[in-house]
Amino acid sequence: MYSEGSRIQGHPRRLLPRPCRVLVLLNPRGGTGKALHLFQNRVQPMLQEAGFSFQLRQTERRNHARELVRTEDLSSWDALVVMSGDGLMHEVVNGLMERPDWETAIQKPLCSLPAGSGNALAASVNHYAGNEQVTNEDLLTNCTLLLCHGGLSPMNLLSLHTASGSRLFSVLSLGWGFVADVDVESEKYRCLGKIRFTLGTFLRLAALRTYHGTLSYLPVGAPSSKISAGPPLDHDQPGPVDSLLVPLEQPVPENWTVVPDHEFVLVLALLHSHLGSEMFAAPMARGSGGVVHLFYLRAGVPRATLLRLFMAMEKGTHMDLDCPNLVYVPVVAFRLEPHDTRGMLTVDGEQLVSEAVQGQVHPGRFQLVSGCPELKPGPEPSPLPCSEDSASSEFTS
Repeated sequence: MYSEGSRIQGHPRRLLPRPCRVLVLLNPRGGTGKALHLFQNRVQPMLQEAGFSFQLRQTERRNHARELVRTEDLSSWDALVVMSGDGLMHEVVNGLMERPDWETAIQKPLCSLPAGSGNALAASVNHYAGNEQVTNEDLLTNCTLLLCHGGLSPMNLLSLHTASGSRLFSVLSLGWGFVADVDVESEKYRCLGKIRFTLGTFLRLAALRTYHGTLSYLPVGAPSSKISAGPPLDHDQPGPVDSLLVPLEQPVPENWTVVPDHEFVLVLALLHSHLGSEMFAAPMARGSGGVVHLFYLRAGVPRATLLRLFMAMEKGTHMDLDCPNLVYVPVVAFRLEPHDTRGMLTVDGEQLVSEAVQGQVHPGRFQLVSGCPELKPGPEPSPLPCSEDSASSEFTS
């Protein structure tokens, strides 16, 4: 049972019940390895003061959280609290979506408490709450306060399909090229915390390279198109049907935009405002509404310009630099087809095999502890009627 709080901007807030029982999934090796200490000394006293009861479970290996939530009796808990980086939330959501009862399981409220290196989801939630951009223990305190207040908001879920036949779900981002390389290659500097990404950026800038592939997308507001008849793309897999996608071996539908360029520095599909605790990548994002914020950087950008872009991203002003190579477009679906295996591919910071992948956003599919007013999730994403010209519109900085 969940209660409704006061109305904010005309919409009732959905709140966690009181008293509240939460299952805390904690990765003791995340970030700088201080997650358990932070929980015991900062989070636990706040939860106890707020009247929360909890059970703490520490993950022991990769995909452990995924295995736990796949078989957990969710009726014992009012919410699942994930204390680590973004990778652990990725595990939890995919574990829930692999359950036979995925439709009800994914509605179990989730909470992100930052204790990793990137902490992008927690930083986004902190931003939606109207708080100043902070990091480390300050960010953890803010997110724990949001949990104690118990406000919930519906969030987008990105359904992805790969050429090898796997299906997975993203709560944050898909990255290819420069941004993915930095994420993966800086893993060896994990002990440095969030500084690892700054170091990784400079190292990759010193050896800047381009990546070859084909990028296609269905922009928000594209005219509708009749997709060829046949079984649904996801007929043998759990999860919502991706009605806007066709099999990867088929060309994209006629109402999609195919980017004419084939050389990129990076491609980033982002659901939320932040790509890291100090990377305000998509200031226009609110996490709901059925929009994927697609950015791509065409080849030919000077190193100095790229460095300025990443430095400006801390304040969210990178789109004001008038870089002709940087393109932003809001989409509801996209397809990325790498032409070789040179560039890395990451989903929520987790590395995947570099192969063709496509995705469709599903609005309001899960509930996240957040300080922002509840947004109506709206219908499943579908192209909205508009002029033919706007179907291929792009927004350059």
